[in-house]
Amino acid sequence: MEQFKLMQQLDDEDKQTVMKIINTRLTKSKFKDFFNKNIAAL
Repeated sequence: MEQFKLMQQLDDEDKQTVMKIINTRLTKSKFKDFFNKNIAAL
């Protein structure tokens, strides 16, 4: 919760940068899970 409050204090450009980093990490994680599940099916 504290991290969320700190993020709210950032300017718009920094908020966008943080969101891009989070989205990139989530995408990589989802791709890794998808890849691992599909390799196991082979």
